[in-house]
Amino acid sequence: MRVTTLTGKIVQTVEEPVQIDVPAELLQKTAENSSVYWKAIPLRISQNRYRLDIVVKDVNGDRTGSWSRAIIIPDFSEDKLSNSTLIIADQMEPVASKNVGTGNFVIGATKVRPRVASSDGKPISFKRNQKLNFWMQVYNLSVDDKTHKPSATIEYNVTDSNNKAVIHTVESTDTMGNVGDQVTLQKTLSAANLQPGLYKIEIKVNDNLSKQTLDPTATFAVE
Repeated sequence: MRVTTLTGKIVQTVEEPVQIDVPAELLQKTAENSSVYWKAIPLRISQNRYRLDIVVKDVNGDRTGSWSRAIIIPDFSEDKLSNSTLIIADQMEPVASKNVGTGNFVIGATKVRPRVASSDGKPISFKRNQKLNFWMQVYNLSVDDKTHKPSATIEYNVTDSNNKAVIHTVESTDTMGNVGDQVTLQKTLSAANLQPGLYKIEIKVNDNLSKQTLDPTATFAVE
């Protein structure tokens, strides 16, 4: 793994062996599954454009694969309502206080393991006996001068391939306890409530004070 600026300057290079110990009787089944790798790399916002190159080598089969992507670091310091990436996760659970901010897939006080789409272009997929987890942070909510609290509504909308609404729920920052200009959204749904098919999740945030909105979306499938 190598991170460079768009001018070619190397910011960080990481080479790590990844090994999974599997009993012989489970080897074939495990080989048919996928594994998720986590690596957190801090980047400077002063240089907000980077390129990530990942090269994976199978030392046993002597095969290699590569993947590259440009990374643009957003600037959340302005007054514009903003959000993090909308993560669809197959695991989302609180961690012990001693593990807050540390460990694989830990963001703050929560373990969020993303479900990653396959390389063939098919969408993220879940079985009907699994849980779907959605995680996202919202930044720069306006805060009332008197109450020192934000006033916003959050809509979770799930639609099928025909754009028909199948799930619609609404929450308010008024019921979220002690929140400020930043809020972490976490939602869990049961795939058993959805028929097999392709779906889209939209999380619409309405800031009642600044009158700003945002509505990030992501797609997933249920088998």
